[in-house]
Amino acid sequence: MTMKHLQLTRRDFLKSACVGTLAAVVPIRVQAARANERPNVVVILTDDQGWGDLSVHGNVNLETPNIDSLARDGALFDRFYVCSVCAPTRAEFLTGRYHPRGGVHGVTTGAERLNLDEKTIGETFKAAGYATAAFGKWHNGTQYPYHPNARGFDEYYGFCSGHWGNYFDPILEHNGRIVRGKGYIIDDLTDHALTFIEQNKDRPFLCYLPYNTPHSPFQVPDRFYEKFGGHPVQMRNRDPKLEQLDKTQCALAMCENIDWNVGRILRKLGELNLSEKTIVLYFSDNGPNSWRWNDGMKGRKGSTDEGGVRVPCLIRWPGHIKPGTRISQIAGAIDLLPTFADIAGIPIVGTKRLDGISIKPLVLGTAKKWPDRMIFSHQRGRVSVRTQRYRLDHTGKLFDMTTDPGQYRDISREKPKVAAELSKAVARWKQEVLGKTAKDDRPFTVGYAEFPSTALPARDGVPWGNVRRSAKAPNCSYFTNWVSADDKMTWDIEVASSGNYEAVIYYTCAKENVGSTVELRFDRSRVRGKVTEPHDPPLVGAEYDRASRGSESYVKDFRPLRLGVFRLAKGRGELTLRALDVPGKQVMDVRAVMLTLLK
Repeated sequence: MTMKHLQLTRRDFLKSACVGTLAAVVPIRVQAARANERPNVVVILTDDQGWGDLSVHGNVNLETPNIDSLARDGALFDRFYVCSVCAPTRAEFLTGRYHPRGGVHGVTTGAERLNLDEKTIGETFKAAGYATAAFGKWHNGTQYPYHPNARGFDEYYGFCSGHWGNYFDPILEHNGRIVRGKGYIIDDLTDHALTFIEQNKDRPFLCYLPYNTPHSPFQVPDRFYEKFGGHPVQMRNRDPKLEQLDKTQCALAMCENIDWNVGRILRKLGELNLSEKTIVLYFSDNGPNSWRWNDGMKGRKGSTDEGGVRVPCLIRWPGHIKPGTRISQIAGAIDLLPTFADIAGIPIVGTKRLDGISIKPLVLGTAKKWPDRMIFSHQRGRVSVRTQRYRLDHTGKLFDMTTDPGQYRDISREKPKVAAELSKAVARWKQEVLGKTAKDDRPFTVGYAEFPSTALPARDGVPWGNVRRSAKAPNCSYFTNWVSADDKMTWDIEVASSGNYEAVIYYTCAKENVGSTVELRFDRSRVRGKVTEPHDPPLVGAEYDRASRGSESYVKDFRPLRLGVFRLAKGRGELTLRALDVPGKQVMDVRAVMLTLLK
């Protein structure tokens, strides 16, 4: 198939499929439907779960009957594509647009934030009268108005960071308020989702459940781990030498825990007689986070090869989707917003061009014909493109995915025309979507009356002098080794509203180090406080690890140190935390600074 043919069939498709692929050019045909007839939508997104981590895909290492039932009672996407890491996939699901368009270019220190001029699926469904909620790992911005409560989700419970250091009774947040989670995190998130569904059973709702497993650290309750820990693994990675069996065993246990919780969701919908009124979709954000069985695909998380970006996707809507449907056409996370809006018969909020298309005809089995298309995968400048038959990898190698799904044989010399056409398409995509790479100059936002408390975690700050992070990965880290009056921590912030702000530091300090005086400064304003009470809790997490963790920090409970109130003027500047004296060996460890705009 030539590039010209690809372009023509796509153009014809846009004219005939009434899907609103380009929202600014081709408006969605809004169906006349009363709000109470619109379907509920439950989206379950898992973290670092590979295509091969389900029994429905042939993995005999584990059993996932509840997730598998979505395919039995609905449809299974055979070729569904996302990004190779977490935050970009979330952005593409939320917006229907490739992640670089929305400013998401990394997974931490602000690179994960979704630009404020982007509109989300939450805003689309909220505008249509839906109750909206998200429970889990957000990973597209922490501070308001990047926070989920500002992006169309009225209810939020979970954590906004890219990963968490402990999964048992963790510190979380509920609509911006710091809370203590109860039990294992996935069970807890599901509990809150069940409550939301119960409370909104008489009105249409969008429930987004972005689970944070099987992402490391590898922690899971005993009753799930007992089946796997220390037992043989029958199906292995295509290169068994790379596989770490303790990680595989725990990942499989974590997937079975997810399955148990999916079963709880499905049972609740049944008990409330909502099954036929509710679309349930299940997918993952990237390939597996360790080398384990993935049907022989090349690559894992972080790769733009098939194994890094092809993930499970299953969807159920009883009475509408034919049971046992298998969708062979390629699709991706960018398609979910236009598809759900099309099915619900609601307009998409915003005027930006979408990259995704409505795949409603594929899901409902009404498609007469379906054109070939291209889905692009990007990670740190590496771009791969997938058509129905071929994949061109980021190095220019071409693979026939129908005869060589493991990407073993480069056929670019045998198919020079196809390779050339796809290479040109990648070049155009890079020029249009990536453009000129510019420094991310977005400050961290503070001071909104509708969300007065702003957390500035260590993740978003910069350590100076001897100060260092508690772990290599910033996401769940805290600042430590603050040993000198010459050391400091800074945050690049923009204050939205002039006013008085209460300043609080979340700290720990051993008894022998009590006594330091610290100062928080912004422009000409400053507030000081003294560490007068010791607080030296133990690190938590190691006791729950089933395998060696990656770069996540161990965690501990931090206590608030109230510095007082100072006035901040509207505008951008550097917020600096420093010590005026250090009578002990170090000042303290710092998890975050909290600034609260006072009325």
